[in-house]
Amino acid sequence: MPMPAIPEWLTKRDGGLAPGIREFILFVTVSKKPQYRLEARPAKGQFACTITQTQNGKSIDDAAPVYPTLDAAFAGGLERLKQRLGW
Repeated sequence: MPMPAIPEWLTKRDGGLAPGIREFILFVTVSKKPQYRLEARPAKGQFACTITQTQNGKSIDDAAPVYPTLDAAFAGGLERLKQRLGW
């Protein structure tokens, strides 16, 4: 699976994206250190994306709406993370 484009709001904060071991995991990095894990899983014939802090394993987003594709789930997860962080 190709990596999604790194959002501008993330690059402005020395952030990036790193692939997980499996295609349904994506790490959000800041200063090249993983800070958040986005995990997209099948849900009702679509995909849901959960967001977890890597330092403590705490979920930071209770809402996990469904998206039509894996790419859309990652894009939606990144947008929800941006909103949650106020960036």
